[in-house]
Amino acid sequence: MRRFLTVIGIIAFLTLLSTTLANSGYNEKIPYHENDTTTVIDNQNQTAEYSTSDEALKGVRKFINYSGFRNATTGNIVMILVGLFFIFLAIKYDYEPLLLIPIGTGIIIGNIPFFQSNDINLQIGIYQQGSVLNYLYFGVIKGIYPPLIFLGIGAMTDFSSLISNPRLMLLGAAAQLGIFVTFLGALFLGFNLPEAASIGIIGGADGPTAIFLSSKLTNGSIFN
Repeated sequence: MRRFLTVIGIIAFLTLLSTTLANSGYNEKIPYHENDTTTVIDNQNQTAEYSTSDEALKGVRKFINYSGFRNATTGNIVMILVGLFFIFLAIKYDYEPLLLIPIGTGIIIGNIPFFQSNDINLQIGIYQQGSVLNYLYFGVIKGIYPPLIFLGIGAMTDFSSLISNPRLMLLGAAAQLGIFVTFLGALFLGFNLPEAASIGIIGGADGPTAIFLSSKLTNGSIFN
């Protein structure tokens, strides 16, 4: 109740104050020509709107010209959307996040159009020394990323079920028989030893391991 009376008192005081100021001449209107003033105000508003919109459009054009999207093609835009879609599936629906998030990120990075100019060299290409993508690509050509993947997967592996039930180890051992069967089958079909080993590792049903070993052992003759 006390707060209500306080609010009512403040409102009444402000009303009385505004009435007193109005009667004392603070709100007297200065004579003016309404049509002339309205015309001037309208012209000023239109000029301000035009100037603001023009400056905004100039800023957008300058941003596009100084960015790589000036050189963007339809393929770049489509693949960037595909990468964003993969990341969306991984985050929203938890669908293979360990695969889709890196794949989507790689698709986006690989399809961002670079700024190209004869006068300016921003050193952002894959083959330009000192660029970020050059260091990232170094991990690809030197095979650094597969061991990092193994390290991360190993750190996430839960062995509690195996420790509680050691008989499950037999299932893991039986699964590796596919490696030797595939290896012997590749030798029988005429592949040399490194190529047969690269094919045989597929029997382990482990993608990163197959990629790493294949990149180390094969000489490319399989696809020739």
